[in-house]
Amino acid sequence: MTAWRPKLVALDVDGTLVDGANQMSPAVRDAVRGLRDAGVEVVIATGRSVPGVLDVADRLGFEHGEAIGSNGSLVFGYRPLEVLRQVTFDASAAVREIAARMPEVRIAVEEVGVGYRVNREFPGGELGGAIRVQSVEELIAEPVTRVIVRSPEHSNDEFHAMVAELGLSDTNYYIGYTAWLDIAPVGISKASGLDYLCRERGVRPADVLAIGDGSNDVEMLQWAGLGVAMGQAVPQLIEVADEVTGSVDEDGAAVVLRRYL
Repeated sequence: MTAWRPKLVALDVDGTLVDGANQMSPAVRDAVRGLRDAGVEVVIATGRSVPGVLDVADRLGFEHGEAIGSNGSLVFGYRPLEVLRQVTFDASAAVREIAARMPEVRIAVEEVGVGYRVNREFPGGELGGAIRVQSVEELIAEPVTRVIVRSPEHSNDEFHAMVAELGLSDTNYYIGYTAWLDIAPVGISKASGLDYLCRERGVRPADVLAIGDGSNDVEMLQWAGLGVAMGQAVPQLIEVADEVTGSVDEDGAAVVLRRYL
């Protein structure tokens, strides 16, 4: 029997390729670059927007490629930027409810390829690209690809409890490690973005390796032929993973990727 080898590798960024300080280890960088040099397609699959993806691509030395951004709302090629698929939704009801219940929160909507529009400044370094401050009503005047809700003033447990009380409907949402909420269109995830890209490329899900660590990676790991959770991954991701590797501090992604070099 021929040993399985991925035709495409989908890699989460935060907690997988980079650590909590946004640092990428040489071991991870070399393993990812080595895999691409060996002819395996590497796709960045992240909640980050286009500028955040390009930052990671620069560190990897990728001049061009394809990526899943904004948790699946965007599928694009880079250098030059080419949006292959963009899914938007009307976030007005959800955002108005959040703003009414938690008036102190920071809200951001993505400006594709540019950065974000926000109702107030986020903590330094949390958002990439250009930032414009607007009113909440201006933020939701038109359909958007993604909404971020951030509440640095609350603990993670407090924030989780408040989000649970909102009863958000007609959206797909993920809660991060901190008091951070991502809201996306219903049915949109990293998996839906990858499925679109792979169908266009003639790649079967069974031939895809995916690695991640967060709740926004659950669908991706379930969809891929081989889904690997990082050692520090959230419990719900570990439950659906085919296997668990080392943590980001242990270069867990590199450990997996080196098998195919």
